[in-house]
Amino acid sequence: MITTDVLPDRVEMRAYGSLTLADCKTFEDISDRQLQSQHRPMDLFIDLRSMTECSFDVAVEELRFVRQHRGDFNRVAVLTDDQLVTWSVWLSQFFTAADMRIFDTERAARRWLDGVDLLEDEADAEAAALEDTRTH
Repeated sequence: MITTDVLPDRVEMRAYGSLTLADCKTFEDISDRQLQSQHRPMDLFIDLRSMTECSFDVAVEELRFVRQHRGDFNRVAVLTDDQLVTWSVWLSQFFTAADMRIFDTERAARRWLDGVDLLEDEADAEAAALEDTRTH
């Protein structure tokens, strides 16, 4: 099962349990409609942390979709802790012009999609922690 959210420059998808070919087709249809209405590349946010399984046909469909939309996406943030999904994303990078990255936290993925420099974000957090230790 999946849930999707459509934002002005982004489509977000979360998978729960078994990811089916029908789920993929639903996500693709939503993404295609958004691409057609925007007439410019957009971002994707894909959360697969709650996905328990997917079939081989889902993996094949993902590669087909990525190849079909080679220049349609700017950034693709994938949240996962599964090594097989990580390898799949790595393989997909050969078929797309999009910048694809794997994240383990939603906050980091969203900040990257929003254009926040992650190194700058880490430096700010370290500075805040240092300041906090000085005041206590």
